Amino acid sequence: MKLTDILPVERWAELEEDIYNRSGLDAYVYDTDGMSITEFKRWANRLCPIIKANNKGLAFICALANQTMANEAIKKKGPVIGECDAGLLKVAVPIFVGDEFIGVAGGCGLIFHDSEVESFLVHKLTDIDEEEIERLSDDIGKMTTDEAEGLVEYVQGHVDRIVSDFEKRGK
Repeated sequence: MKLTDILPVERWAELEEDIYNRSGLDAYVYDTDGMSITEFKRWANRLCPIIKANNKGLAFICALANQTMANEAIKKKGPVIGECDAGLLKVAVPIFVGDEFIGVAGGCGLIFHDSEVESFLVHKLTDIDEEEIERLSDDIGKMTTDEAEGLVEYVQGHVDRIVSDFEKRGK
């Protein structure tokens, strides 16, 4: 089963836009391979597009964090809140139909209120100039743990409704 079996791509994109508008996070819906299924893209900050455009940044920061968070969410069968190696906040809500995992909804790109971007580590992983990383990070928005928890509850509610509506249609 795929995400598009339960909801058209356009509706998943609406969920991503809703997550972005509500939180400011770079919202996503990923399939089981960790690939985005929509064309929706709104960056949460100026640093993330530079990291993702860098092959090392994409592989060693973004993809690794996505895989780690998705695996934790699958194991837990529930939402996960954490940080990528760049120090940016990340939320992941697993999407299950019955016991079958079909994807993840969430977002990333802000900073926990008491955290900061790991400029040195990003530099070491990507070879991007550390001063450039700091310049691109100086206006990244912040989110409290309570706000992140509220967001995952909100996203989980949407996911639960989407799955429930699909299951009702199948009966």
